[in-house]
Amino acid sequence: MSQTIVIVGAVALGPKAACRFKRLEPGSRVIMIDQGSMISYGGCGIPYYISGDVSDPDQLQSTSFHMLRDARFFKEAKGIEVMTETRATAIDREGKLLRVIDLKTGKEGGIAYDQLVLATGSRPRRLPIPGAELEGVFTVSSLDEAVRIKARIAEGQVGKAVVIGAGAIGLEMAEAMSDLWGIETTVVEVQDQILPHIVSPTLARMAQRHMEESGVAFQMGEEVRRIEGEGCVERVLTGQGALEADLVVMAVGVTPNVDLAREAGLAVSERGAIMVNTRMQTSDPSIYAGGDCVEIPNLITGKPGYWPLGSLANRQGRVVGTNLAGGRAEFEGAVGSFVVKLFDMSVASSGLSLSVARREGFDAVSTFVVQFDRAHFYPEKDLLYLELVVEKGTRRVLGIQGIGNKGDGLLARISAVAAILKHRPTTADVSNMELPYSPPFSSAMDVLNALGNAAENLLDGKNRVMDVDQFDEWWNHRENGKTFFMDCRNWGNAEAYVKKYPEHWKSIPQDELRKRLSEVPQDKNIVLICNTGVRSYEAQVFLDEMGFHNTFNLQGGMAAVKKWPGDL
Repeated sequence: MSQTIVIVGAVALGPKAACRFKRLEPGSRVIMIDQGSMISYGGCGIPYYISGDVSDPDQLQSTSFHMLRDARFFKEAKGIEVMTETRATAIDREGKLLRVIDLKTGKEGGIAYDQLVLATGSRPRRLPIPGAELEGVFTVSSLDEAVRIKARIAEGQVGKAVVIGAGAIGLEMAEAMSDLWGIETTVVEVQDQILPHIVSPTLARMAQRHMEESGVAFQMGEEVRRIEGEGCVERVLTGQGALEADLVVMAVGVTPNVDLAREAGLAVSERGAIMVNTRMQTSDPSIYAGGDCVEIPNLITGKPGYWPLGSLANRQGRVVGTNLAGGRAEFEGAVGSFVVKLFDMSVASSGLSLSVARREGFDAVSTFVVQFDRAHFYPEKDLLYLELVVEKGTRRVLGIQGIGNKGDGLLARISAVAAILKHRPTTADVSNMELPYSPPFSSAMDVLNALGNAAENLLDGKNRVMDVDQFDEWWNHRENGKTFFMDCRNWGNAEAYVKKYPEHWKSIPQDELRKRLSEVPQDKNIVLICNTGVRSYEAQVFLDEMGFHNTFNLQGGMAAVKKWPGDL
């Protein structure tokens, strides 16, 4: 029996659900409505449109075979009716009627449905500060708004910009304006690190340094107090003073759009998202929901989670479309996976960071490894910096984060772990993970295997480590004479540092340690240093055997130090 499906929202989940259902029930009627004028676009591509990497907004709205996904396309190619610039105002659940208003004419009406889909998405937060509504203050909430930002920049009206928020969108926007347009850009973040709760402070500071070297300025741990200007933004006031600005981007998170659902009496969580089961049904079995407006299970913590990501919305859309046609598809939840490009660097994560793991009640630790993404003898290679978060007692892997170049090497490693996180893997699973091997692509002992091994050594108490931030602190207090900094590399690597800091930096290569053991003091803390942490670990094992237990292996070695802010 044919039915009428009405979908509210036509950006990500809505079109996917509509097309999937229409393939399964071509004789049924599907109506999508959206309050915007542009539909079915790749919202995550907005920063790249603003930067100029994507030259035309139509590219974000086009199929891979260059057809524009507008109302005409859905009608003629998919058999789906689309009503743009139309807002849903109420749901009559008993009468199965959606009330709408045409935003162009003001005409009100109703659409009868057999089943309803809410793909209402999210709305960007706006800081409740004076000046937030001034012209020139944007939130990057839609493609329409992105077009206005791009026009303002292209017309030469923007020389200085302020981005509020150092999450993924904020950093992408900072890169977009600074890189290709040469706009003097400052990011203001209330937390003390970029990408808070996503990566560790160590990785965050490395990524921040890279962005600073690329021309972006930062004010960390700082609040925006007000935005000023005569009709149009002119300056942003923080605790550090005034920042001149011709444009401001607020990137301080989003909140689910649930007004329609709440007013209809559907169950909404304490977080403020629509509650759905694994079939993506709301508390009304005739109404489905998905995308940025819903809460789904966190497959690591077992608690409700919220991830406003287009990738999840598309996959949920297929589940919804299948179930509208009587299927039994399920969306079990997510572990939370993320990747962002920051100039020539990529930052990625999956699962829990160390701080979030501990906040969720896990007795967690992390280990940090730096290694080439390919065989060390292959001429084209680059370093990957990976951090693994594990639970102490069970050795369960809770998350992985990393930085690397903007190639696919980092994404491949993060993705490999992301795929198994829901199965509660342990460090042994990472140590022994089977990965394709060929020198142009990876190492025989891949960096992921090395990461798992390092985690096991840490948990076994065989590797007493020091992070680069602690190393930085001890180095800055080196004059107190309590620490012995021992370079375990060959003389060619250590020479420059020994000559620059002869009183503090000592060269004892790992392969010479047995015959030079008398040079190692027993009454000081010993920091062991090599390029990545491998030879220094070998030195630590030997020193343990010789009775030296006050040793600390610098995780990531000099490769990590060189990414750290400041100059050694």
